[in-house]
Amino acid sequence: MSLYHGSLYWPTTISDRPVYPKLDKEVSCDVLIIGAGMSGALLTYKLAKEPLDVILVDKNCVGNGSSSANTGLLQYSNDKMLHSFAESIGEKDAVRFYQLCLNGMKELKKIATSLQDDIQFIDRQSLYYASTESDIVSLQREFEILKKYNFPVEFLEEEMLYKLYGLNKHGAIRTMGDAEVNPLKLVLSLVKEASKKSNVQVFENTEVTEPQYKDGYWLFHNEDAIIRAKHVVYATGYHLDNFTMEMPTELNRTFAIITNPISSFRNWKDRCLIWETKRPYFYMRTTVDGRIIAGGLDEETIESPRDPRILQIYADRLLARIKEHFPYLQLKAEYVYGATFGESKDGIPFIGEHPNKKNLYYCLGFGGNGTVYSAFGSTIIKDLIINGNHPDADLVRLNR
Repeated sequence: MSLYHGSLYWPTTISDRPVYPKLDKEVSCDVLIIGAGMSGALLTYKLAKEPLDVILVDKNCVGNGSSSANTGLLQYSNDKMLHSFAESIGEKDAVRFYQLCLNGMKELKKIATSLQDDIQFIDRQSLYYASTESDIVSLQREFEILKKYNFPVEFLEEEMLYKLYGLNKHGAIRTMGDAEVNPLKLVLSLVKEASKKSNVQVFENTEVTEPQYKDGYWLFHNEDAIIRAKHVVYATGYHLDNFTMEMPTELNRTFAIITNPISSFRNWKDRCLIWETKRPYFYMRTTVDGRIIAGGLDEETIESPRDPRILQIYADRLLARIKEHFPYLQLKAEYVYGATFGESKDGIPFIGEHPNKKNLYYCLGFGGNGTVYSAFGSTIIKDLIINGNHPDADLVRLNR
C-alpha cells in the first residue's frame, strides 16, 4: 500500500541526504528497531546514548514513509479534546495523557536545540477556533479543564479574536508551548547523529520477515542477512501488515497542499498554527520560506486518488478554505497530495510490549499528534527496555 500520492514538498528542502547500506550479513544486537520514520528515528537517537548495541532497519530509505507527508504541526492538544477523554477514560487518566503530550512537546524542543542541523523547528502558539456558534459550549468546557490542570492556555472571545487575528469566529482557545518543524529534516538529522555513534548501525532497503524466538534472541531471516536481537521494536507506522497482533485501528485518507511563497502575512498574528472544532477539521501553518501548508478533507477511505486532476479538485477546496481566513492572499497550490493516516478507536496511540511475546515492542503514533506521540512513546519504550517499566506505560499499552 502506498502511503501517499501526489507531489511532496519536504523532499525538495533536502540537499544532502545520507545514504545507508543494505544489510547483507549476519549481525547481532541488543535492540533492533524496524522502521526509520519518526518513531524509529527518535528511539534510535535516544538509545544511541545508552550502553546498548542498536540496529535500525527500513525496507525503503530513512524518512521515506509518512514522515515525508507529515505536515509538521506539533501540538499538545489532541484531535479528541481533553474533556472528551475525561468522559471516556476518566479525568485522572485523561489529564495524565495530555500531560504526556505536553512532555512530548518539551522533549521535541529540547532535542531540536541539541541537533546540529537546522530542522526548521520554531516555537508557535496554536489558535483553536469554534467553527460554529454551537461549538462554543464545547470549546469553553475544554478551556476550563485545561486551565484547571495548568496547561498553557487562554480563551479569546469573539471581539478579541477579531481584533488580534481579523477572524470572524465565535471564540477560540489559544495554546502556548506548540511548534512547527520540517519533519523530514528532523528524521534525517536524528538518524544521522545516532549513526555516528559506535553502538549504532543503520541499514536501508532491508526488509525483515516475521521473527522466531530462539535461545533468548528474536531471529530474523531474509535472502541476504540474519539478525539476532534481544529486543525488537516495531516502529512501522501505518504498515499494518507488519504487526504481529491485531489492534483496534482505522485507516483513512487526508489531503494537504503547500502554496507559493507569500511576501507578507500582515493579518496572521505570530504566524500561529490554526485549526478548528469542526470534524473533519481544517488546519494550516506557514513555512520558513513563506508558504502556507493547509490540510484536511479527511475521508474514510484508505488510498488517496492517483489522478492529478482529482487531486487538483481537493487542492482547490483547501485553497478556498485558506481564502476564507485570509481573502487578500494571492495563492496557488504548488504541491498537493493525499496521504493515508491511522487512528486508534479510543484516540490513544499503541506503545508498549506485546502482552504475550517478551521483548517485542511497538511504538506506533496513531493519531493526528503522531510526532508528539513518537516523542513520549520512544521514551516509554526506552525505559521499558532498560528498566522494565515506565510510570505511564499502562495508559498506552497494547491490550487496553
